[in-house]
Amino acid sequence: MTFDTIRCAIDQRGVARVTLARSEKHNALSATMIGELTAVAGLLATDASIRAVILDAEGKSFCAGGDLDWMRQQFSADRPTRIAEATRLAMMLKALNDLPKPLIARVHGNAFGGGVGLISVCDTVIAASGAQFGLTETRLGLIPATISPYVIAR
Repeated sequence: MTFDTIRCAIDQRGVARVTLARSEKHNALSATMIGELTAVAGLLATDASIRAVILDAEGKSFCAGGDLDWMRQQFSADRPTRIAEATRLAMMLKALNDLPKPLIARVHGNAFGGGVGLISVCDTVIAASGAQFGLTETRLGLIPATISPYVIAR
């Protein structure tokens, strides 16, 4: 499986490791990453050899939330486009939440906004000492609407 913004490796025990691989952007969720996480969730869900999935990240941060360039595009987009992009994010979270294998987050550094959403769809979260969590989009006057159902459920 080859992707641009994530890596996926499966070991001989049937443990899949999905790694967020945009360290230069603190693994912020871009349109590409959202699509790739949705796709990998679909592939792993149907692979009978997979026993568990670990979600981790490279670099200093687990996930800084939504990519600012992607978010700026949403501000200037028309309503149908904004709805379509929010739906893509919601479907990614649903695909990970509904994964029929244990999904374990391995968190380090910062997990903000959408990063908290990613953590919230996991069955188990293991956080490194010093990891920081926050719904920082509220500082911009935005509500974490898409991730809220998962955050509240956890």
